[in-house]
Amino acid sequence: MEVRDSRVNLSHMEQVLAKYQGQPGALIPVLQKAQEIHGYLPPEVLQLISTRLDIALGKVYGVATFYAQFYLEKRGRHILRLCDGTACHVKGTPALMSAVEGSFEVRPGETTGDGELTVEIVYCMGSCALAPVAVLDGQVIGRVQQDGLVRKVKQRVKPKPGGKQA
Repeated sequence: MEVRDSRVNLSHMEQVLAKYQGQPGALIPVLQKAQEIHGYLPPEVLQLISTRLDIALGKVYGVATFYAQFYLEKRGRHILRLCDGTACHVKGTPALMSAVEGSFEVRPGETTGDGELTVEIVYCMGSCALAPVAVLDGQVIGRVQQDGLVRKVKQRVKPKPGGKQA
């Protein structure tokens, strides 16, 4: 039995699928487009892709979970990635995590209740000379300090009520 979330509009996906239907190797481009439209890959979208491209649902999920670029859960409007590779860790990522958690009441791997901010940990961004490194909505912030990071995030995201200021 297929259960649909009424909040997910599938009409845009129908247009995408019409364009790719019958094309070998269409799965990844369709998943990319679906995520671009929805911000993540909702179950009902994966089911629709499976049906329209005639690919087993397990294979669709397998591809969606294999590649780190795809997300099966809703993410925040703003994405903060903190590098916790060796150089960044030694130069202060744990303190950055604490500052973000204290100011925005969100831990790595979580999204704020209002859907504004998702915090992710990555284990090397390849910018060790700039350690510690954070990426906010695609903008790299090197040699970042706690107060500077919190200030930059606050410019885009208001702290949750009751959140401690770092």
